[in-house]
Amino acid sequence: MESVPPIRFTLGRQSSMAPDRGSGSDSEDEEIDGLDAIDPRVRLMFFSSEGNLDGIKELLDSGTDVNFKDIDNRTALHVAACQGFCDVAELLLEGGAEVDPKDRWGSTPLADAIHYKNYDMIKLLEKHGAKPLVSSYACCVLYKLLTVSYNSLSFMPPMAPMHVKNAREVPEYEIAAEELDFTDSVDITKAIIAVVPSPLSNILLLRSLLVGTFTIASWRGTKVAVKKLGDELFTDKDKVRAFRDELELLQKIRHPNVVQFLGAVTQSSPMMIVTEYLPKGDLRPYLKRKGALKPFTAVKYAMDIARGMNYLHENKPEPIIHRDLEPSNILRADSGHLKVADFGISELVKVTEKVKKEKLMSYSDTTWRYVAPEVFRNEDYDTKVDVFSFALILQEMIEGCQPFFMMSEDEVPKAYVANQRPPFNAPSKCYAHGLKELIEECWHENPEERPTFRKIITRLESTYYSINRRRRWKVRPLRWFQKMEMMWKKEDSERSSRDRSSHI
Repeated sequence: MESVPPIRFTLGRQSSMAPDRGSGSDSEDEEIDGLDAIDPRVRLMFFSSEGNLDGIKELLDSGTDVNFKDIDNRTALHVAACQGFCDVAELLLEGGAEVDPKDRWGSTPLADAIHYKNYDMIKLLEKHGAKPLVSSYACCVLYKLLTVSYNSLSFMPPMAPMHVKNAREVPEYEIAAEELDFTDSVDITKAIIAVVPSPLSNILLLRSLLVGTFTIASWRGTKVAVKKLGDELFTDKDKVRAFRDELELLQKIRHPNVVQFLGAVTQSSPMMIVTEYLPKGDLRPYLKRKGALKPFTAVKYAMDIARGMNYLHENKPEPIIHRDLEPSNILRADSGHLKVADFGISELVKVTEKVKKEKLMSYSDTTWRYVAPEVFRNEDYDTKVDVFSFALILQEMIEGCQPFFMMSEDEVPKAYVANQRPPFNAPSKCYAHGLKELIEECWHENPEERPTFRKIITRLESTYYSINRRRRWKVRPLRWFQKMEMMWKKEDSERSSRDRSSHI
């Protein structure tokens, strides 16, 4: 077996996956002194980069290894594929060249041809049985786009605004569109919010732009929730970059009271966000069906919401402001707990900054019934807007009706601005253990007076403990009487049996 000389072939185009990939040396102007003295296997790679058919044929006829690999595991076929010399590739393949050898970075001749868009080379390698790198969805997409007929395109998902050419740049959260099965799926119209850059340099805003589609699908045998996003949301590079940053953030979010982000489709259109599917739905129809909840249940649910929101607000380096916290964005898990949803469709702000609205939101952007007055007044705001919304949700769970349910949607925010708040109509015992005071603090007119969710959790845990202890005290006497009743019945039965026996 011939030894492998310690050489790296750097002439011409380099591997499509090499980290320091460049154009290499200009092979057309490069002259190598003493070419005849160089190892014939290296000369084979040089002739392949030059398109020298006669030189290649002479070397192959003399027994030169057509599958020789340099120190980077690149072959003459890799070189020919990068340069686009189809006649050279044909000659090498006829001489016994392997069609799918991988270099040290995992790139094949076909992958190199795809990267450099050498259309005829792609067809040639495909004819000889070359296969795309199926582990990379981006590579497969580009492969399909380049190998279709020049006159008629076969079906393939169109490239998306976030599409990348290099397979190594595909994000970790990427889900191939063909993995999502929408057979017998259910579509639900739901507002979609997209990211837009803020004029404040260090603030990223995500704002509702249009209505999207929320769909139930199957992914790898599991039901998931999918939001489809139109390409019109991402009309410039800034929006695409901002959305990419948001997805990278969502990938890191992990909390039992926050809906789990599973991945996204970004390399084909339509782009999609995939999250866990909670079949019990959101809190809105549940409250409509149940009406007023018992204080114990309301506080239990409130703790779930507060814990999820506290996790988002304490995210580092930037807190995540929901700004659209309402019952329809709170989902019910099979375990009986609640999870905050649509948090990624929110606003990311620096800890030291407040968000300044550039324009007044329209009523179609969100429901004003749960929005803090400073947002309606088009003022600076921070995480405390979510605390205001939380207070309204907690009160609604106890009262059994929406805030200001007798008012129209456009009248409610005006009432908040006038420092009016929904009345406490439920019996005072429903607001025991400081619940009423907590709600009033949370919807305080001055955002700075509203507590953080960390403090809210502490208050709620104390309230929950007090209510639960009282419930146990009520249950114990009942169980004692039930137990005594069973004993009395048992004694009566035994006494009757003894009486019958004595008569016999």
